[in-house]
Amino acid sequence: MAIQDFITRAAHWVAQELGLKTIAAAGKDTHILILARFLRMFAYGSVALVLALYFESLHISDFHIGLFMTLTLLGDVVISLMLTLVADKLGRRRTLLLGSIMMSFSGVVFALTGNYYLLLIAAIVGVISPSGSEIGPFRAVEESTLAHLVEATKHSDIFAWYVVLAALGTSAGLLVSGWIVEHFRSLDGWTNVDAYRTIFWMYAGIGIVKALLTLLLSRECEVDQKAAESEQPRSEAEGEGETQPLLGHQSGTPESGEATKPPKKSGMIPIAQISPKSRWILLRLCALFFIDSLASGMVPFSLINFYMDRKFDLPKSELGSIMSATWFVSTLGNIFASSISKRIGLVKTMVFTHLPSAIFLALLPVPQSLALTICLLVGRASMSSMDQAPRSAFLSAVVLAEERTAVMGIVNVVKTLSQSGGPVVTGWLAGRQRFWIAFVVAGSMKASYDLGLLTFFVNTKLHGHDQGEPHDAPSAQPEDGNNSGILAADRVEPVEVDTPTSKDASVESEEQLEVRNAPAQNI
Repeated sequence: MAIQDFITRAAHWVAQELGLKTIAAAGKDTHILILARFLRMFAYGSVALVLALYFESLHISDFHIGLFMTLTLLGDVVISLMLTLVADKLGRRRTLLLGSIMMSFSGVVFALTGNYYLLLIAAIVGVISPSGSEIGPFRAVEESTLAHLVEATKHSDIFAWYVVLAALGTSAGLLVSGWIVEHFRSLDGWTNVDAYRTIFWMYAGIGIVKALLTLLLSRECEVDQKAAESEQPRSEAEGEGETQPLLGHQSGTPESGEATKPPKKSGMIPIAQISPKSRWILLRLCALFFIDSLASGMVPFSLINFYMDRKFDLPKSELGSIMSATWFVSTLGNIFASSISKRIGLVKTMVFTHLPSAIFLALLPVPQSLALTICLLVGRASMSSMDQAPRSAFLSAVVLAEERTAVMGIVNVVKTLSQSGGPVVTGWLAGRQRFWIAFVVAGSMKASYDLGLLTFFVNTKLHGHDQGEPHDAPSAQPEDGNNSGILAADRVEPVEVDTPTSKDASVESEEQLEVRNAPAQNI
């Protein structure tokens, strides 16, 4: 019995640490959103393997391949910005449905024509991922919806599995795509172009499946379902700061009518939807994300595939299997991201996992053997995406619920905009036999991003942290005593917003507010 009890307790502990209990208890809408992302990333991964190779088969130059990816990303900036800004008004489900239709449209055009300019128009107007990573309006809307559906203490677990399933989807897409292409290439009468186009037909079909899944989402996903119950109006009174809790759904209904109504915000100007105190945090984060994403744009996944194919001349099935394995390895790290963030904090998790992957990226061109190159790819993949779930949880924690869609949309637009400048540079370098320079520069820029994040956010936050905890070992127990993935150490970041964290929504006296905010005034 003692052994059985030990096994039971161990199983419960593992389920708690890895967020399995949280994901199992999540509602139908949460499961549908995560499944939809799995399918989408499967499609993105399958296209990423063949996109650059498809253009090469159409006799398009390296420079024009890079230019295509740059213009595609720039087009995505415009489309994503427009859709994320109106997502809450248009309806989150309608926005996701429209994105799925655009995805299918692009797949059909790519499967039917090889005209460079028609493909460019389809990629800009529709949704095609040149990097194998997230593109389009989906992620901002989905993350905002997940944060809306799930209580704050469970955000890190949900976002961790949201990232894990996405990585598994990309891995599966790469594997399946490689074997499909190799199979059809071996058939009589089939050219490389014909084989690649089967992947785009599959891509279009997945868009249709995603559209059907979107129709199964309930009205609970819409922002107006819980807004009245979960949002406490934010006070804009001067001098006293804001008396709204950090996350709107932590508050109840005020017992007094003295709380001021939130000001009306313009729905067409992104920054106008963000409170003034939150904008400074957002601007600093966007500056760092710009550097990181520009580096990512220089070495998108499709160009890494292109580099591997050109350097080692691998069969497409073998190339797909290698790249699939690297993405599968990345899921192992993502599973533990939530558990790590509960112990060292969200920001430290982002930095300490991402920095080694940047070093591996910079070293990728050095080995001349396939085995050593694969080792670097696997090493990078095992840690490169561990920062995604903590980053999503961090972003959802530092702003109010009604700001999340706009904030995440702005962040994604900034990242995509900066990412768009990378492929054309890499295409120019590749055309001059200097492909390797892109990896060295990108790795160095990502390392700079990590050091900047550590400097500007961890130090500033810990300077204002007065909870009796040592600064180098923040507690994994948040201030409210719940075992949350969003740590007390990380939740101090919004100190600049001067918001008390009490769940009591009653109106406090001026003296009480001064006492509650005393630690924050030291910053």
